[in-house]
Amino acid sequence: MAGYSPHSPLLILDTPTPPPTWALLERQLIDQQAEACRMFYAKYFDQSSGYLLAVPRWGGDDGPDDAAENQLNWTVLHALGGPEDILNLFRQGFDGHLRQYTEARTLDVPMARDGMYYKEFPVSLDWFHHGEGLSTYFLYGLCDPHDPEFVRRCRTWAAMYTGDDPFAPNYDPNRRIIRSMFNGSRGPLLRQATAVDWAGDPIQVEGRFHLGHGERSYAEMLAHFEDYSDIVGDHPLNLEATHLGFIAYAATGEERYRRWLLEYLDAWAERTNDNAGIIPSNIGLDGSIGGECDGKWWGGCYGWGFTVVVPQTGALSNRPACYSRPVYGFAHGLLMSGSQSYVDTWCTVIDKVNENAQERNGVTLYPHMYGDDGWYDFRPHPFTSGALESWYLSQRDTDRQRVSDNDWVRYVCGENAGFPETALRADLERVRGCMQKVAEDTTSPDARLADDMNSSNPCVTDNLVRLMLGGLPVGRSCHTLHCRLRYFDADRRRAGLPPDVGALVGSMSDDRVTVKLVNLSPVHARTVIVQGGAYAEHKLTRVRYSDVTAEVGGDGTAFALRLQPSSGGELEIDMKRFAGRPTFAFPWDR
Repeated sequence: MAGYSPHSPLLILDTPTPPPTWALLERQLIDQQAEACRMFYAKYFDQSSGYLLAVPRWGGDDGPDDAAENQLNWTVLHALGGPEDILNLFRQGFDGHLRQYTEARTLDVPMARDGMYYKEFPVSLDWFHHGEGLSTYFLYGLCDPHDPEFVRRCRTWAAMYTGDDPFAPNYDPNRRIIRSMFNGSRGPLLRQATAVDWAGDPIQVEGRFHLGHGERSYAEMLAHFEDYSDIVGDHPLNLEATHLGFIAYAATGEERYRRWLLEYLDAWAERTNDNAGIIPSNIGLDGSIGGECDGKWWGGCYGWGFTVVVPQTGALSNRPACYSRPVYGFAHGLLMSGSQSYVDTWCTVIDKVNENAQERNGVTLYPHMYGDDGWYDFRPHPFTSGALESWYLSQRDTDRQRVSDNDWVRYVCGENAGFPETALRADLERVRGCMQKVAEDTTSPDARLADDMNSSNPCVTDNLVRLMLGGLPVGRSCHTLHCRLRYFDADRRRAGLPPDVGALVGSMSDDRVTVKLVNLSPVHARTVIVQGGAYAEHKLTRVRYSDVTAEVGGDGTAFALRLQPSSGGELEIDMKRFAGRPTFAFPWDR
């Protein structure tokens, strides 16, 4: 990498620094999570095959995505500086997951009779579930970008959506649509979905399983999905499929993946603009807004007007997943192009919904749903889906005004100094609580469903991402890792902070970030490489430490920093955000 040498650090931090509490808590949390993950894996995964020790099923209740979620955040933990064996366990578990669900078959669900996975990818379901199951693996490139299996899968899976795989015709390049909300390695489902398509084969529930959605019988499982039928045509959830184009581009640098991603996002931005600034929840096979729902832009499964009956209680439940995650798709456009216009598209959606607020008895109420009779589901707080993400990506004060009270946002804005220690202590308690559940679990594998252990997964990295990287946690949402800074261990030539090193991002603006770095070891010096963004998408221009100012040379994506034993300090880093093309490549490989 031009301008980078581990032997010639840009700065040397040698100011004696007593171990700060936040740094001790960070390192303890990383270590405790790693040990807990080892124990979790030993109990719930077969040690030789990597298979999950539970009953494999198809469906939206307890399907393949839930099985993969049992290792949620494990790649993030490694990328932060967690031990190497955690990545090895994840790799074994994910490879086992792909084999297990390729072998698993349905009897009653047509699309999965030859395997729930094909070409190592779900055969056909919605991206709410695809994304949850694949989220952690999509981040694997942050840990091992040269793994040939990862690169191969990136290419294979992206081809199912770019039009390059003729046996998975999910994408119509002429109309720039993904042709169904149900899509995957077997292509789009171009008929109405049935309750069985969603719920999977019949299963004994009473006396054996406890379903996560509260159903008490297979009949109630079917009833849960009775109205989930209108899936033909494009849907905002399909914006999550752009993650495939993103990882294929970040892994290979091939322009065709970038072109497809932006082409598809531009189509959605145009549709949103044509629909008075509100993203429609159904696009017809002919490319028209509401084309598969009698022209209703709000129609379709998971649409703006998707209100269903809860079978256990008879109560109505609003389930408009159409607006829960599209902001992450538009954020891929920002990463790929550097243009804030993609984020602006979503900011417009928020504002246009809130323009329909009403005054009732002196209280302003804001709608969150739209149906045949107009706006409904009025609440005493504004519609804010995607507001936090939009502010984070734009860093505009006007966008922060949409964000409801958030402890971390107040911290980075200088209003909540106690947040780091409070959050880290709470996460240590979460790890303890997860492991208590593991210890108390006496079920046998044939009495477990894939999602039973999700709440016991002890990998809780959200606050580490916020505090160490100045980033947005990923979790189940299937988006790229958006962060200000990322670190590499120069001596071990791997992702993550070196041992004994803590990092705390303190403040952020459009063109600047501050971070405290400290070496807790009284014996060993550590060399840290600081990178702009998770994918080198931010250009670092200048670094200030104490009374020293240094210019970042080379391509501006990273610099080396030497931390003497028991030393540390605060850096102020100037940057140009989203100024570079994203890549998984490590600093020494660029």
